[in-house]
Amino acid sequence: MTYKQRNVESKKFVTIGERIHCISPVIREAMATFNPDPILERAAQQIKAGATYLDVNIGPAESNGPELMTWAVKLLQENFNNVPLALDTANKKAIEAGIRVYNRTNGKPIVNSADAGSRISNIDLAAANDAIVIALCSADGIAKDNDERMHHCHTMLDRGMALGMEAEDLWFDPLFLVVKGMQDKQMDVLNAIKLFSDEGLKSTGGLSNNSNGAPKTLRPIMDSALVAMAMMQGLTSAIVNPNDLRLMETIKSCDIFKNNELYSDSYLEI
Repeated sequence: MTYKQRNVESKKFVTIGERIHCISPVIREAMATFNPDPILERAAQQIKAGATYLDVNIGPAESNGPELMTWAVKLLQENFNNVPLALDTANKKAIEAGIRVYNRTNGKPIVNSADAGSRISNIDLAAANDAIVIALCSADGIAKDNDERMHHCHTMLDRGMALGMEAEDLWFDPLFLVVKGMQDKQMDVLNAIKLFSDEGLKSTGGLSNNSNGAPKTLRPIMDSALVAMAMMQGLTSAIVNPNDLRLMETIKSCDIFKNNELYSDSYLEI
């Protein structure tokens, strides 16, 4: 499986594959033993399904973070034609180590993630390394409303631009909320995406959070419906399971309706 070279200027929706995550027992064991096979298998599945980026979540990795992230970045990029990666860990030294060996042929690295609270210095890290940063519109807790979300958004945007970042390298995350228990907050999230879009800002987030706790049969339906609504509000990216066929077909169809991709009868195969 080879990662196809992509046009970084494309307006097409950016999918960040979520399946290389230490929360998975298989991946956690592979990372603990530096076993490449399960990681390469998950990567190949996601790339074949059309993922734009792969998220590499190594967890806190307090004992060996830099070594583990360096190994993972080299493993994935050397095997899959410099597939672009989101480096996902609370260990800053691990992110820096991953960036040092990262090949930018198919896109800048993504730092996952900063917020407007205790993790705001991850914006400084991204700025210093010419990386993209996912900026959670929160400050150590979920924002109570969109006024608060936008306050956090502007705090992080100002900080990044003061450090020389381009606005397009800050991807704002409204924090997708669980429908079971927070049903009344879903429209706030969608309206926040529209507010980002109206300011010309890029956005992303962990889309499948919305369907946590729902039956497995419902999750693809809920995720697909939400991504369509969010894309029409201006969402430009999401952290998703690319192996969810219904979801990926929905994203590709929305790209057609938004004129981000030229229609062809075979558009689902591209």
